[in-house]
Amino acid sequence: MTALALAGCMRRAGPVAAAPPPRDLDAMAYGGPPAPAPAPVVAAGSGGALAALRAGFSSRRVVAAAPAVYAAPMPMPVPVAYDAAYKLDAGDRLRIVIYGQEGLTNTYSIDAGGSITLPLIGSVPARGRTPAGLSADITARLRNGYIREPSVAVEIEAYRPFFILGEVAAPGQYPYVPNMSVESAVAIAGGFSPRARRDRVTLTHTDGGGSVRAVVPLGTPINPGDTVLVGERWF
Repeated sequence: MTALALAGCMRRAGPVAAAPPPRDLDAMAYGGPPAPAPAPVVAAGSGGALAALRAGFSSRRVVAAAPAVYAAPMPMPVPVAYDAAYKLDAGDRLRIVIYGQEGLTNTYSIDAGGSITLPLIGSVPARGRTPAGLSADITARLRNGYIREPSVAVEIEAYRPFFILGEVAAPGQYPYVPNMSVESAVAIAGGFSPRARRDRVTLTHTDGGGSVRAVVPLGTPINPGDTVLVGERWF
């Protein structure tokens, strides 16, 4: 009886797996290559838990981070160049830079008389001149008793406006931008009215030689100060 009781209380010990060493835990946390794990200590027999644990460690893969992709830098906008042969007139706004003379560098508007007024040299005629011609005149005036070797640059900061009248949605005065045509002028004014004649318009251009008026198609280029007249159709 004693032998049977002792035999009933005895049990075979199951498999015992040792925890992975600390360096394997660091590898799992930070993604490094796993260190070779020592064989687990098993008290007796090989059980299913130990096989599952080994399979989990052996199937673990380290995935490398994808390389960063950076967008190409956007090109800097290129400023619009004005026509070097453009003739200045009242309403044009100019940026006059006199190098080394911060007190003289400023923005100047051509007045109704066709002139600009600068410190030291006073009124300078600008109507009908190109920006380069005006720059040469200012340079000559400054050299005459004011600045020994002046360096002057004249740039168009804003063109004088154009005018559009007649059968458009919003007739009036609008700022001019380079390379405008009659068609783009009509678009800026809100488009044709329902009674507008859409095939051609009357364009008036004024310069030093006087005014010229002509009936032109929509693709005709316009200049600063021009007047566009959209007529009314009869049917």
